[in-house]
Amino acid sequence: MTTDRILPLEGVHNFRDYGGYAVSGGGRVKRGVLWRSGQHVDASDADLARIAALGLRHVIDFRGRSERTSYPCRRSADFGAEVLFFDGETAALAPHVEAAEGALDVETAHGKMEALYARLPHREPVLYVMRLYFDALARGPEEGGGASLVHCLAGKDRTGMAVALLHHALGVHPDDAMEDFLLTNTAGNIDARVAAGAVAVRAKWGDISDDTIRVLMGVDERYLAAMRKAVEAQYGSLDAFLKDVLGVDEEKRAALRLHLVEA
Repeated sequence: MTTDRILPLEGVHNFRDYGGYAVSGGGRVKRGVLWRSGQHVDASDADLARIAALGLRHVIDFRGRSERTSYPCRRSADFGAEVLFFDGETAALAPHVEAAEGALDVETAHGKMEALYARLPHREPVLYVMRLYFDALARGPEEGGGASLVHCLAGKDRTGMAVALLHHALGVHPDDAMEDFLLTNTAGNIDARVAAGAVAVRAKWGDISDDTIRVLMGVDERYLAAMRKAVEAQYGSLDAFLKDVLGVDEEKRAALRLHLVEA
C-alpha cells in the first residue's frame, strides 16, 4: 500500500496518491483521483506525459504569487485542468524556508516547524485556498469534478494540512492519516528533494547544516499534532473548524464521501 501509491517522476518530488485508506462506517477512499506533490518547475517531458495521463480536472496550488513566479509549474501542451490558487501571498515564505530562520540545529528546527504548524490554521490566504480545495473535491464529474492534484512548494506543509483535514472529513482513522503525512519522509528521491530545498533555504538564511536542512524538508508527528492542538484550542475540534471556518458542513461532507469513497 505504501510504495504503490508513489508516482516516481524525474523532476517532481513527493508525487503520490493519498486515497486507498479505510473510512469509518465502511468503504475506502478512492484510488487514482486524489494526488499530492511538490512544485513542478523541473518536470521533465516524461513527467508531464505521466501527469497528463491522470486526467486531472483540478490543480489546487497553495503557493503564493512570489513562489509561483519563482517556480513556475511546467504543463503539458494539452493541459486543461482548472488551477485554483490565491492571487497574493499565502505565506511570507514557503513554510520550510520560513522555519529555517534561526534554526541553528536539529532540535531548534523541529521546534520552529511545530510553531509554524500551529500558525498555519490561522493564515487566511491558506484558508482561502483550503475552501477552494474542499469545494472542488465535493463536485461530482457532472459538475466538473474528478481527479485532482493538491500541491505547494515542497508538498508537505500546506499540502499536508489540507490532506489531513480531508482525511478527517472522510472518516479516515487518525493513524492512517498520520501514515500518509509521514510518507513525505520516504516517498521518491529523498536526497534530491532535500538538495532542492537546501538551495532555497541557504539562499535566504546562509550556511545551515545538512542535518537541519533534512529536518526542514521532512515532517514529524509533532507537526501535525501541533496543528490539531492549535485548532482544538481555538475552535474546540477539527469538526468545528471544518464547519465554521472552511464551510465543510454535513451536506458538503456527504458530497465528499459520495464522490471520494467507494465500497
